[in-house]
Amino acid sequence: MEKILTITVPAYNVEKFLSQTLDSFVDKRILSELEVLIVDDGSKDRTASIGGRYEKKYPETFRVISKENGGHGSTINRGIQEAKGRYFKIVDGDDWVDTEGLVSLIERLKSCDADYVFTNYYEVNDVTKALKEVRFPGVGTEQELPFEAIAKETRISMHALVIKTAILRENDIRMDEHSFYVDVQYILYPIPYVKTIIYFDLFVYMYRLAQAGQSVSMKGYQKHIQNHIDVILHTLDYINAYEEQGASEEVKVHYMARRIAQMARDQVDIFMSFPVQEREVREKFAAFDAEVREKSPLVYQWSGEYSGMLRLLRGTKFRFYKQIVRFSQIRNKSVVEG
Repeated sequence: MEKILTITVPAYNVEKFLSQTLDSFVDKRILSELEVLIVDDGSKDRTASIGGRYEKKYPETFRVISKENGGHGSTINRGIQEAKGRYFKIVDGDDWVDTEGLVSLIERLKSCDADYVFTNYYEVNDVTKALKEVRFPGVGTEQELPFEAIAKETRISMHALVIKTAILRENDIRMDEHSFYVDVQYILYPIPYVKTIIYFDLFVYMYRLAQAGQSVSMKGYQKHIQNHIDVILHTLDYINAYEEQGASEEVKVHYMARRIAQMARDQVDIFMSFPVQEREVREKFAAFDAEVREKSPLVYQWSGEYSGMLRLLRGTKFRFYKQIVRFSQIRNKSVVEG
């Protein structure tokens, strides 16, 4: 039977969570239509053996792919290469899905032909277990629309997204390897090839937050700051290359540029979370801002609109860096020690 959906599970040292992740895919109504690729990224724990139990029990649905460590992007790249499903989704190895939501999604995908599909999801606080709904109000449901219909109002995250596999494979969509924060590349790199979208008002993805040491915590951002910078700059290069093709569509350029401007704003917060006396951080901050300006005046402009502190720093040419950053830290209590 044709596989309707491939779910790639990037899995690195996730033995604590992986059984919950894989259990959430097991439902006899969808096993024949679902492919789950557990991409073990050189784990040192029992990740591969846990995945192997599911592969043995459900060989037509689950498959373990063990590879050398290459980072989150490398697992997505491998999943795209191996996928047999008509549609493609990522579920990280420490997250899971609402099983009923997944069943409903696959049922809808059977008759779907949109390039870009998105659904609701929950953010789950790993400490309190509280759920926060993430919806997309104002978007018509169950309607195949041109991409332009949602481009100005809607910011779609990886957790919401399902993409037609052919778009990823035929256009050689590849993420940076050995890097965190490549989700934005997975979201944006297919955009030049996306013609139609559809929104299903279903809750599918369960996104685990508030883990100690998580890469999206401020300490995680500080530790992997160069990854965050590189992903922004590499994505700007991608957008520029698309524009230079001559047939680029302005609405798509602006959609991608807006998303990267928001990421650049986040980068400002990362820089400003370091102690003000760290001179090398100031120098890296100024160099980053100058490179954004050189690569994309539009993203440079929009990132300033998103951050008043960045506008102040630019207005003073970073001369009053310590005073401005310290004021921001006191106001936001954002400095992270250690």
